[in-house]
Amino acid sequence: MNTFNKLWGVVTPAGAQAKIEEQRAILNGKTPENLEEQEISLVGTDIYEKLIKDYTEKQWGKPTTELPSFIIRRLPVHLTYDNNYFNDTYQGIPIGDYNVIIENMLKDVEVELGVNFFANRQELEASAEKVVFTGMIDQYFDYKHGELEYRSLRFDHEVLDEENYQGNAVVNYTEREIPYTRIIEHKHFEYGTQEKTVITREYPADFFLHNRKHYKRNSK
Repeated sequence: MNTFNKLWGVVTPAGAQAKIEEQRAILNGKTPENLEEQEISLVGTDIYEKLIKDYTEKQWGKPTTELPSFIIRRLPVHLTYDNNYFNDTYQGIPIGDYNVIIENMLKDVEVELGVNFFANRQELEASAEKVVFTGMIDQYFDYKHGELEYRSLRFDHEVLDEENYQGNAVVNYTEREIPYTRIIEHKHFEYGTQEKTVITREYPADFFLHNRKHYKRNSK
């Protein structure tokens, strides 16, 4: 509701919903066939043009008209003034960060690094009742249906000689003209009080031979 209020001046959920209904009329009741149509049906044309279109195309490297509608359906639309993404009663970040949780999970667990799963597949699969594979799903199935499209990311880290750069852990940049999608200021995750601060700019990129595949790009 805070976004709808600033953009349209509406103060009630009913007012926001009426504005959305007015703008989604451009679809003439059509069932959304791509991401653009899906988002207009959810929040109207103004929000789509201002916050969604450029950011999504920057992130995925494709026009929203060529991306499937289901990509955006996972994002909730809240007609409340509560800015929390989730509705859970308790929300937070573990004391000591997630590193502590992972360290505790790995206690008394045999960990081997630098092992090529596919070069040792038979041996590894025979050594356990279940296998949790977090690599490329198309490679796991021996590219039975061909290779999938992937997007990659580049992270640029910078140490700044100031206590507080942006006042929040994550700030997203929806403008097409800005090449990165967000800046992360790490100290705000744990309320750090250091004299300096570390930020990370996150740049979306196409996958090439020597960078990492981060996101499978859904086409249908």
